[in-house]
Amino acid sequence: MNRFEGSGSRPAALKYLDGDIQVITPGNHVVCAVTGERIPLDELKYWSVERQEAYVDVNASFEAEKRAGNLPVSG
Repeated sequence: MNRFEGSGSRPAALKYLDGDIQVITPGNHVVCAVTGERIPLDELKYWSVERQEAYVDVNASFEAEKRAGNLPVSG
């Protein structure tokens, strides 16, 4: 979706799929589940299919995995 398609400045509702997203409700951004930052749709690269959440970057994605208990405990 192009950010100039008239969806205004409202969040999109998405369904996160393996390697793709499906737009449920048009918008121009989603909100990171960890940081609360806005993520323009054309910059969205990280999400969880299992939790149906978007992440602003790899660090936020990693933090979400830690919070969900999906990482092995070291030490």
